[in-house]
Amino acid sequence: MCGIAGIFKLDHSSYRDLDRHLQVMNKIQAYRGPDGEGTWTHKNNFIGLAHRRLSIIDLRTGAQPMMGNNGNIICYNGEIYNYIELKEELTDYQYRTTSDTEVILAAYQKWGSGCVAHLKGMFSFAIWDEAKKQLFCARDRFGIKPFYYAIQDGVFYFASESKTLLPFLKEVTINLEALKEYLVFQFYLNGKTLFGGINELLPAHQLTVKDGKPRIERYWEVYYNLDFNHPAAYFEEKLRFLLTASVQEQVRSDVPVGAYLSGGIDSSLIASLSSQYLKGQELQAFHGRFLSPDNAYDESKYAALLAAEKGFTLHQVDITSRDFAEVIQKVIYHLDYPIAGPGSFPQFMVSKLAASHRKVVLGGQGGDEVFGGYVRYLIAYFEQCIKGAIDGTLHNGNFVVTYESIIPNLPMLSNYKPLLQEFWQEGLFESLDKRYFRLVNRATHLGKEINWQAIGEFPVFETFQGVFNGNNVGKESYFDKMTHFDFKTLLPALLHVEDRMSMAHGLESRVPFLDHEVVEFAATIPADIKFKDGKLKMILLDSMKSHLPEGIVNRKDKMGFPVPLIEWSDHELKDFIFDIFNTPDRFFLNKKEIIKNISKEPKFGRKLWGLLSLELWCREFIDKQQHYKKMIA
Repeated sequence: MCGIAGIFKLDHSSYRDLDRHLQVMNKIQAYRGPDGEGTWTHKNNFIGLAHRRLSIIDLRTGAQPMMGNNGNIICYNGEIYNYIELKEELTDYQYRTTSDTEVILAAYQKWGSGCVAHLKGMFSFAIWDEAKKQLFCARDRFGIKPFYYAIQDGVFYFASESKTLLPFLKEVTINLEALKEYLVFQFYLNGKTLFGGINELLPAHQLTVKDGKPRIERYWEVYYNLDFNHPAAYFEEKLRFLLTASVQEQVRSDVPVGAYLSGGIDSSLIASLSSQYLKGQELQAFHGRFLSPDNAYDESKYAALLAAEKGFTLHQVDITSRDFAEVIQKVIYHLDYPIAGPGSFPQFMVSKLAASHRKVVLGGQGGDEVFGGYVRYLIAYFEQCIKGAIDGTLHNGNFVVTYESIIPNLPMLSNYKPLLQEFWQEGLFESLDKRYFRLVNRATHLGKEINWQAIGEFPVFETFQGVFNGNNVGKESYFDKMTHFDFKTLLPALLHVEDRMSMAHGLESRVPFLDHEVVEFAATIPADIKFKDGKLKMILLDSMKSHLPEGIVNRKDKMGFPVPLIEWSDHELKDFIFDIFNTPDRFFLNKKEIIKNISKEPKFGRKLWGLLSLELWCREFIDKQQHYKKMIA
């Protein structure tokens, strides 16, 4: 787990101050790799690579950038979990280290760009191929590890974090199309970032720079080819095998491993499984909670329940409004740009706690998107059941649940009444893509707070449709379309948060649900097994419930790490937030309107978080852009 960066002058002419600029990139990303740093520059000075190291595998000889037997040079961030098996297969290569980094070099030497198909893990890397005079870059299938790039004046720059590229931009500007997508989704589509001129290499893509031109290709896709030939028991048994194997691989480490433990099903399951495969090492788990009179934000009892049953140590941090005021600007800095919800703040706090005890933690990210755990799926299906009952089509085979079977699960919607009111306010019974867009569209809560005319018109819904109605998903399955959209968009956003908040503290975070064999298999499971009777993550619970306490299996109060920001804004943080917005308007933000409407937001609303994040981001990067320019002056 590290930070990578590089500079490549596309016409192969000498780049002035190459080594110094690489060192600047390393300095910006220093916290990603506190255990070491290195740079490499080509003898002709037109390309160079930089690396910051967090030592997890091969602590003694795994320094980077690393040179292979044939002169290829790699800088790499991540973990290849099957590196031991690949090393046994790639016997023609003369190894000088025991690192997974060198295994990538060996795989590239044998398979070229096809090496990525053989890698299991989380990774982003760049390899300079001296013989082919090309730079080959790749990112893992799910976007667990980041890769950003920019082309300025004939130079290709890349890094693990987009802020690392800011010194090389002519001007730090806002990508208005990305801004509109953020206002709608609180994430971005198709590789855009909020920085003008900086793009993200999408998950499951590789990028080759040769003859002065970058070429991007997708190397992996998940296909929802449903298997109707097997009963539920078959899927449960195979899922148990694959998920257990993933956890066994991902506890491989030359340093002790811990686990995040929220108290929900996903993190609890990963913690429970990992505790069985740590070879006598005691598992240490980490939890954060918000204290309030009604315990509305407190899941600590569930975390304690699992820790007691499995016999591992639970570390806990109480997170307060004072913490928010003290660290929120740091959170925005480490995020690079606003993305996803307020969960990044408590994750920053829990990661800080975990880093004081461990260098590696496992988490439950991906379970909701792969197996269908979001309550909005239940809301969407509830509407379709009502429509089917009215039309008399409910039992014709097109519905994976019926309104009769879904009723027992409706208590899960008790905290979602404001969303239900908004969802059914207009557009009832429209096409499936329009209805799901309405469920995930956060811009409906925004009015005069935003100067929409200044942002301009962009086809956000059309871009949404391109993902929602992807050719890799069957046309008939509403459930698969919803989970697939979240898998392709929301999940990378959450993984962005996972990476930045852990790496802010020099902590490696692993996500065993995101093993490509697990994901590919899950995509073959019919929706009526995954989502039987409207019960979220039914297949995961049925196959793995023996590893969890009954109190967690039967939970009806799914939370998702909500933050009491709305309550704080009315009390402890009222002056803090007022002071932030009692400043001159941005060209797209009307701050007096924001202040006027703060008290109108519902308990779990995300409008305040989104607007606050944008203002703090502008302060950190737009207003301070000269700070970055001076770094290479």
